[in-house]
Amino acid sequence: MNSHTATRSWKRIALVGAAAAVLALTACTSGMESSDTSTGAAAGPKDGPLTIAFLQKQGDQQYFIDEANGAKEAAKADGDISINVVDLGTDSNKAISEVEAAIAQKVDGIIIVVPDQQIGPQVMQLAKEAGIPIMAADDTIEDASGTAAPFSGFDGTSMGEKVGAEAARLYTEAGWTAADTRILSAYKEDLSVCTQRVDGAASAFAEAVADGPEIIDIGTDNSATDAQDKAGAVITANAGVKNWVVWGCNDESETGVVTALQNSGVSPNNIVGVGLGAYLTCKDWNAGQETGNKSALFISGVEVGKAAATSMIDLLRNGTALPPVSIANTEIVDATNWEAKGVVCT
Repeated sequence: MNSHTATRSWKRIALVGAAAAVLALTACTSGMESSDTSTGAAAGPKDGPLTIAFLQKQGDQQYFIDEANGAKEAAKADGDISINVVDLGTDSNKAISEVEAAIAQKVDGIIIVVPDQQIGPQVMQLAKEAGIPIMAADDTIEDASGTAAPFSGFDGTSMGEKVGAEAARLYTEAGWTAADTRILSAYKEDLSVCTQRVDGAASAFAEAVADGPEIIDIGTDNSATDAQDKAGAVITANAGVKNWVVWGCNDESETGVVTALQNSGVSPNNIVGVGLGAYLTCKDWNAGQETGNKSALFISGVEVGKAAATSMIDLLRNGTALPPVSIANTEIVDATNWEAKGVVCT
């Protein structure tokens, strides 16, 4: 990925309407079945032990750990299912080889969070040729014809809109002006779910705030360390800025930028950071520290993992087609309510 920093004016940001939400991971099915198992059509029923490969990018991040645990919980409820979790890191070649390994092991189903959406056609073709159903979690994938794999995750645009609306509320309450404020938007720029999130945030902020601050994009690999490193140069180049609004594709990106700001001497009172995940933003709240991490959108990896595994199990056990899309609920939390809402702080 070529990481870069660029400014973006409000005029470039199109207002994106949120997709129709399917609440609480309620399945949305097409009502159609075919023999193509790669599209999630009926493949069961199967009795006896089942094995599902759960292949995840960045499997050491708390969100993905939670997601794998959610899948295991769903499997435990069935009683005779093994979930084989594999951490792909950010390696697309490893993702492809692990799909091939899962096929060689004759697993019954594959759930994958791809490191790069561009490998979608290849992994879907491999699964199709092997006659093994495959579905995507978190990041959508498509085959060579543009047909999407069944998906469990979040509505990226809607998530971003909630983050942007919260940032706008805090910005307005603070009484800041566009002249002395900049917005730092940190995300992996070649990942569609990330662009959906940050564009949604920008759109909601623009709708709530007329003539808002300039947005500065920071390209990251979605890790806290990279976000912190990349933000340093931006902060130095904008030494005259007094106030900062921060959002990103995930908690890692947002907290990394906030850390960079605070390390550079910016007071937490001059930072409005709105995370996406809450599992890292809550660290400062848990410690009772003054922080620029003011709020976060809570997303539950556990529920996404459960939904994906439950759908795959229903396909394998009962022949029920995988729902094309399962969307999880999200909500804003802060230092006053994160524990009550069930956030797991890492």
